[in-house]
Amino acid sequence: MRRYSLAMAETVLITGASGGLGEAFARIFAARGDALVLTARSADRLAKVAGALGAGVRVETLPVDLSAAGFGTFGPFAESDLDQELAQIQLNVAALTHLTQALLAGMLRRGRGRILNVASTAAFQPGPMMAVYYATKAYVLSFSEALSNELKGRGVTVTCLCPGPTRTGFMARAKMGDPEVLARSRVMMDPEAVARKGVEGLMRGRRLVIPGFLNRMLAHSTRLGSRGLSARVVRRLMTAIDATRGPK
Repeated sequence: MRRYSLAMAETVLITGASGGLGEAFARIFAARGDALVLTARSADRLAKVAGALGAGVRVETLPVDLSAAGFGTFGPFAESDLDQELAQIQLNVAALTHLTQALLAGMLRRGRGRILNVASTAAFQPGPMMAVYYATKAYVLSFSEALSNELKGRGVTVTCLCPGPTRTGFMARAKMGDPEVLARSRVMMDPEAVARKGVEGLMRGRRLVIPGFLNRMLAHSTRLGSRGLSARVVRRLMTAIDATRGPK
């Protein structure tokens, strides 16, 4: 892992830090020498992540339920659990918006700061069978790009990271297909690689980061066709994923 000068050290808040991309971000920023504030719902898992970062890392853990970090639901919206769908909106939209504004004021006073919001390649098209999740990620992308424009010239940058399928616990929590089959898929990226691309883009002040050549091609191709066609393609993909679970 690349090491950075301590002169570049900052304080970094990472949400959902108990696993997946959040944990990968924690390792990368710890290697930079940054001070970390890690949040997630599970105090035990946060403590485990913090302990694995090493004795020399400045880290504070804040167990807090932003609505069960990093989850989605799978299946027709009409048959879904409404409380779970609303919790996704709370996490991906309301909590993200609240935290962004709360931290932005201090950044603007100092005249410097960086914000990295995690959306998904799902943000670029409608998502039948995961309608609410796709819609919330579209919000994250649109909000981040608009905010990036608003803040130009004020010392604060906003980067939106849009990963494709990644080897985290997300698909298992969403009950999408057979987790073992999906984990072996060649299109799945490693969370460390995705997080590293996100941090590189963040440090360069990039507005949008889509890790992986295939993911970039697919994301940009959705802008060439109709949204109706994109929805049909996603529906077929979701049907294929669902089939990996076998007989219900």
